[in-house]
Amino acid sequence: MNALIAQLPPVDYFCQCFSPNIKNWLPFYWAGYQQTSHYTYRIEDLSDYEKIWSDFSSNTRKNIKKAEKQVVIRNDLGIDKLLGIINLTFKRQNMKMPYSDDLIKRLDIACTEKNARKMFFAEDSLGRIHAVGYFVWDSNTTYLLLGGGDPELRNSQAYSLLVWEAIKFASTVSKVFDFEGSMVEPIEFFFRSFGATQTSYCLISKMCSRRMKIAYHGRELFRTAANRK
Repeated sequence: MNALIAQLPPVDYFCQCFSPNIKNWLPFYWAGYQQTSHYTYRIEDLSDYEKIWSDFSSNTRKNIKKAEKQVVIRNDLGIDKLLGIINLTFKRQNMKMPYSDDLIKRLDIACTEKNARKMFFAEDSLGRIHAVGYFVWDSNTTYLLLGGGDPELRNSQAYSLLVWEAIKFASTVSKVFDFEGSMVEPIEFFFRSFGATQTSYCLISKMCSRRMKIAYHGRELFRTAANRK
C-alpha cells in the first residue's frame, strides 16, 4: 500500500471504494487519508439454487412468481436501450445521472472485450421494457453494477425476477454475487430481501489540495446557511 500511495498522481480529491476483502487501511491513515464504512450485500455461495431461493424473503419469492407471468428475460437489446431505462429511474427520483452515457459506453466496450459483462432486460409481450440490469464479473465475484426500471411499469415486480435470473447466471461464472451496495434505505431493503449477507467495505478519501479544502468548506457553510432559513 505504501508503494501504491507513493505512485498516486497529484489530484485535488481522491476517493476509492476498497474490496470487502481489504480490511487493513492503516498505510492510508498514516498518509492522511480518511475512511468511512459503507455496506454492500453479498450471496457468498452460489452453488445451491434451492438454498438461495429459500433464503429469499417470502415477499421476494411472491414477486418473482408474479413477474414470471408478465415478462421474459432477454440479453440482446443493447447498451442504448439499457441506458434509456436507467435514465428514467433517475428522472423518477428527480436526480441527475451520476455518470455520463459516454462513460458507461466506454466501460461496456472494455468489459465486452474481456467477456466480463452481461445485460438483462425484462420485456413484456408488447415489447415494453420493465426493468434492466448490467452485471460485470471476474472468476470470484459478479457485481450488479447498474439497474433500474420504467417507473410506469413497477407493479410487475420485473426487477426481482431479473435479479434472480442474474444470480443464476452468476453461478456459472463466479462464486459470489455482490449487489454492489447501497446506503439508500429502500434499495438496501430490497437487496436484503434476497437473503444476502451485509458486508462492510472501506471508502478511502482525501482532500489533497488547498483549493479543494476551500471549496468543500465553502459548500458546507452554504448548506448550513440554507438549512437555517
